Amino acid sequence: MAFHFRRLICCFPALLAVVLHLMHGISGQFVGVEEPIFAPPPPLVDLDYGGDGHVPALFVFGDSLIDDGNNNNIASFAKANYFPYGIDFNGGPTGRFCNGLTMVDGIAQLLGLPLIPANSEATGDQVLRGVNYASAAAGILPETGGNFVGRIPFDEQIKNFETTLNQVATKSGGAVAMADSVSQSLFFVGMGSNDYLNNYLMPNFPTRNQYNAQQYADLLVQRYTDQLTRLYNNGGRKFVVAGLGRMGCIPSILAQGTDGKCSEEVNQLVLPFNTNVKTMISNLNQNLPGSKFIYLDIAHMLEDIVASPATYGITTLDKGCCGIGRNRGQITCLPFETPCPNRDQYLFWDAFHPTEKVNLIMAKKAYAGDRTDAFPINIRELASLN
Repeated sequence: MAFHFRRLICCFPALLAVVLHLMHGISGQFVGVEEPIFAPPPPLVDLDYGGDGHVPALFVFGDSLIDDGNNNNIASFAKANYFPYGIDFNGGPTGRFCNGLTMVDGIAQLLGLPLIPANSEATGDQVLRGVNYASAAAGILPETGGNFVGRIPFDEQIKNFETTLNQVATKSGGAVAMADSVSQSLFFVGMGSNDYLNNYLMPNFPTRNQYNAQQYADLLVQRYTDQLTRLYNNGGRKFVVAGLGRMGCIPSILAQGTDGKCSEEVNQLVLPFNTNVKTMISNLNQNLPGSKFIYLDIAHMLEDIVASPATYGITTLDKGCCGIGRNRGQITCLPFETPCPNRDQYLFWDAFHPTEKVNLIMAKKAYAGDRTDAFPINIRELASLN
């Protein structure tokens, strides 16, 4: 498929439409509306092999794939705190870009932790079990996601973590106890998707004219290395770093063509980033004493599901459960739109993000999977390290 980069600009007006839709109180004009049915959430995850108690806290950094509400109260077009987002989450919409739980929600449960609160909402002793700093539209580069106005780039997420450290020091028995707790905690980092979707591939950004695919991956991972080192210097020792999935196969990209095929051009574009991240992890493990970084191969996890969807009960791979237009990906999930009823059978919830079902599958693979899913060790093994 010949992929037309200029057509990716549709992502911005889609989110703008959501905001205007909310501001003017319009509901149901774009779709036929039937009475929404709120379903109780399914069991979070099978905890038979989780909850070993080795991890005092989980700190989360990333973008909309794992944001759980940090964009709710900022001036941003990147929000998901409206129905039908959260239709399968106990309590309804929270700001998660999903029908229910995210991948890190599942990982937290497997670690025996509560759901990690958004930094914007964490209060009191909650911060002792971890904080989620992820922000929709955020990237490794500070300019990434600028079309969405408000977002919290990775550098600012790290600053917010440093603020949390100051809070924790007064709650956890002093600096020594805090340092020990942070060193045993897990740091989950999932960045980079927006640096492509909402930077490199956006026609109003100059990036594509300045760098080829390899040069851009080099730029990103050089900055990424510095940012992860900063977290290490703040006491982090156990790091989970997620690679990028096959972004040429998400409904938003599929909707740009007419043949229903993934954009191999986009898939090939992100390959150097994943390769560089793997090399970065090896270098950090060698150069930062006492650290342990592991890599989650998100692309492989999704390819495994796509290769044998029936094994996982998935029937629909190429369209969002909630969205409008070709592949339900030309306009992402709008307020009060009626989503598909069989959400557990869909790979994608909206134009960009997986369903809760897929998020929890990936959480289990990350936690207890083999070396094709997580390496050099999985999250369960990382958590047990002293």
